[in-house]
Amino acid sequence: MRWFIILFLLLVGVTALKGQPTFPDNGPLFVDTTVPRIDITINPDTLNWLYQNENLESDIEFTARFIFNNGVILDTIEPVGFRLRGNTSRYSQKKSFKVSFNRFTSGGKYFGVEKLNLNGEHNDPSVIRSKVCWDIFRKLDIPAPRSNHVEVYINNDYYGLYISVEHIDEEFVKSRFTNNDGNLFKCLYPADLNYLGEDPDLYKFEPYGRRAYDLKINKEADDYTDIANFIDVLNNTVSNELKCDLDEVFNTYDYLKVIAADILVGNWDGYIYNQNNFYLYNNTVSNKFEFIPYDYDNTLGIDWLNRDWGTRNMYDWAQHGSNYRPLYERLMSDQELRDQYTFYMNRIVTETLDIDSLITAIEQRRDMIAPYLVNDSYYPRDYGYNMDDFYNSYNNALGGHVDYGLFPYLQTRMSSIINQLENTEMNPVIKYIKHQKISPTEAQVVAFIEVQNNPANVSLEFSLDGSNWNSTIMYDDGNHNDGLAGDMIYGATITGMIEDNETLYQIFADDSHGNSNLMPCEPVIINAVDETPLLFINEIMASNESTIADEHGNYNDWIEVYNGSDNAIWLGNLYLTDNLDASNKWLMPDFTLGSGGFVLFWADSDPEAGEFHTNFKLSKDGEDVGIFTENQSVIDEIVFGEQTTDISYGRKYDGNINWVLFNTPTPGSTNIPDGISDVIGVDQFVLYPNPVSGDVVTMSKNINYKVYNIFGQIIGEGNNSNQINVSAYNKGIYIVISDGGSKMKLIVN
Repeated sequence: MRWFIILFLLLVGVTALKGQPTFPDNGPLFVDTTVPRIDITINPDTLNWLYQNENLESDIEFTARFIFNNGVILDTIEPVGFRLRGNTSRYSQKKSFKVSFNRFTSGGKYFGVEKLNLNGEHNDPSVIRSKVCWDIFRKLDIPAPRSNHVEVYINNDYYGLYISVEHIDEEFVKSRFTNNDGNLFKCLYPADLNYLGEDPDLYKFEPYGRRAYDLKINKEADDYTDIANFIDVLNNTVSNELKCDLDEVFNTYDYLKVIAADILVGNWDGYIYNQNNFYLYNNTVSNKFEFIPYDYDNTLGIDWLNRDWGTRNMYDWAQHGSNYRPLYERLMSDQELRDQYTFYMNRIVTETLDIDSLITAIEQRRDMIAPYLVNDSYYPRDYGYNMDDFYNSYNNALGGHVDYGLFPYLQTRMSSIINQLENTEMNPVIKYIKHQKISPTEAQVVAFIEVQNNPANVSLEFSLDGSNWNSTIMYDDGNHNDGLAGDMIYGATITGMIEDNETLYQIFADDSHGNSNLMPCEPVIINAVDETPLLFINEIMASNESTIADEHGNYNDWIEVYNGSDNAIWLGNLYLTDNLDASNKWLMPDFTLGSGGFVLFWADSDPEAGEFHTNFKLSKDGEDVGIFTENQSVIDEIVFGEQTTDISYGRKYDGNINWVLFNTPTPGSTNIPDGISDVIGVDQFVLYPNPVSGDVVTMSKNINYKVYNIFGQIIGEGNNSNQINVSAYNKGIYIVISDGGSKMKLIVN
């Protein structure tokens, strides 16, 4: 049955590749076909304090009211946190702001977002450049913030046209990478990714009163081991091994697209030129760092360094001299990776982005936002811009830091890129590789394959015994768990896996010109098939306010696990997870769960609180829970939707296939069917022996009782008795309930 369920999910589900990013739609908050209105109401004295020169660097958040109106939705949220944000914008006349929905409301979100950045774009006379960049990134499938234009009012005074930008935090990475328990680093100047030494603490240096690599998730652990290892691999791997070794710790292929996008939009204030403005996230599904772009107002012809970004060499974008950028320069020095970068850039400027269509789309957005700039009294305060400058900035340089009009920059940059492109072809890109056992002898393998010259020929190379290799064709036809036909996701099945043998595999691809690749560099190991124990995720609660407290008195989320086998099961080599793509997320404690027993795990993301406390929390909005073996075989899994506070979700009966809601949860004990009281009575009693192997079980005192099976049926009863004859009972679990309401679980072996 267990393998059937897994196969069923594979057949009906949408293929999710390992580490492949996802992209949420704009939703109501980031709708960009209109200009929503945001109102902030805050104490006037507080607002005045924020604008005082001595307070401009303060990150103190003050209480405020937030009102959002996009013409369809009108919402009021209070209290929210409100403060200034940014770097140079703090000293501009038109300032930028941060709104925090979770600052004063624990777990507070608005349309899935905990924080919102309201950017004044004071350097950009077109008030559109960063929005254009974010839209290009989305078109290129690069995980980047969502954004839209908004009109901002504070205390009913118009503060002008802003760009609202999604904040990069744990909610952002969860929505893009399906996990948020990895380390997230905000990297600011001088974050050059150069090697400083083996000690992880060396990367905690603070050049300007803050860390260059500033940890934003898992701050309490403050563990920089992963980023230190990544930087070590990046800098110290010999050249002929760089592609393979870096692929183990970094999503290299997707970063090559980021390089192409950065150079297209003329981003000089990012990593490559200015060692600034990016995030690194350690994706716990792929165990690779992801590069996340950040802050794109100084782009598309904006220049403060007297450089011509419209014609600069696309293969020599970094600063010259002693300013070494290993993540860019080492990739450009590797011919295979350089060729793949060339392919991405060529496709962007010749296929993905049509310059005429792009300009037309920008003109339409310009005309949509222009009316909101007419009465923006803050727009002219920094550089004296007026509405003529606004319109002219799209076609002409305005002098000063505006070297190009927006459209001439795009035309110049795309033309110069076409002239600079090297005449090379890339080897196939093979990424997002994932496997899943679908039976004890079969495993499904899927991957994303991209070639320069179609058609692609893709094969799965595998060994069942570690020495003899076999080959089977991988298909992109929609019939091999490969998503949709023609979506560049390929699938195949390994059959004939041998018990107690490791299975090895790699993926080979070539194109019509003979360019080929074999990835991963080292074969993936599918461990020997496990004897999966009969454990069940029996009941969960994703929002616990008053149901049951842990040993510290805290009301945390919880997961109940049930042993449905006839034998005790040691849990110390098994894993519990809230992400089915990250099967080894939390190793269970050194604990033996008896036959028919229950154990409760606290999902509080605080493993230091005790051995039964996991390193993840459950989401009230819904997510996954799974139990896996050390060899990544699934034991049990459940995907649940939005939950209600203090109502649990569990199997109708212990180990049953059907799931129901329990108004009266049963943490740590049997799931009692509807109609049976689970109130603990005053006439408590004890059963012994329990479990029982003989014909009779004795109670600690005489009571009136009924015996129920796991289907809620009465199968026995007694009056003023202290014994139960179980000779006719089948092996299994039963519930004994007294007239007074006390209950005990009875196990018959």
